[in-house]
Amino acid sequence: MNSPVVVLDRVTKRFVGHTAVDGLSLSVPSGVIYKLLGPNGAGKTTSIRMIMDIIEPDEGEVRLFGERRAVRDHAARIGYLPEERGLYPRMRVLDALVFLAEVKGVARRVARSRALEWLDRLGLGDWRLRRVNELSKGMQQKVQFIATMLHDPDLVILDEPFSGLDPVNTQVLKDTVVELRRRGKTIVFSTHIMEQAEKLCDELCIIARGRKHSSRRSTITVSTPSWSSLPTRTRSRSCSGSSRRAPGCRASS
Repeated sequence: MNSPVVVLDRVTKRFVGHTAVDGLSLSVPSGVIYKLLGPNGAGKTTSIRMIMDIIEPDEGEVRLFGERRAVRDHAARIGYLPEERGLYPRMRVLDALVFLAEVKGVARRVARSRALEWLDRLGLGDWRLRRVNELSKGMQQKVQFIATMLHDPDLVILDEPFSGLDPVNTQVLKDTVVELRRRGKTIVFSTHIMEQAEKLCDELCIIARGRKHSSRRSTITVSTPSWSSLPTRTRSRSCSGSSRRAPGCRASS
């Protein structure tokens, strides 16, 4: 049994009379793909920001790698792709990546080598000397994903990573996430896309109106036709993570 890398214990966050996250508990084991699934406004990003110590919970606690220490104490082990993208638009792509890797403590020579390797892997090698603002939105998203990975983190947190990507690049990024899991990385990512609910995860937490209903680990069943039909307390189940070759969440009854 893998020990948890991320634990949220009865976490609550309120904003001016609105409860964004309401008593949320979850546990992410090491070496899995863990998906937060829910409609826009469900509390996914707020939960991720509490994990990242960007905002503090009003109640409950967050633990990373078994400790209650601040995220900055684990910065070298965590890669974070926020929902709001942020790259320096006038920097050349390669220079921007090397700079962001150096901020994470990676030596310049190593950062350059890793950046070039990732750019080639994601089909951006020919764009390495172009300015960021010359790239399409999808290309910029892939560049920021690369920046998330250059310091080789153990825990990768991706907030809506497929937003803005075309089907081909979405699949490229999905294949990359699967490969990261095969290398022993732990990946937590959020999405509001129901069609992805049966794919690309070992465990799944469905959130709506800031809440989830937890149950024992089992094969996922997703039969909800739309977000509007979700009750106030939604169901959260886990995907069977037994297959390392095909990590999809197979629907069953």
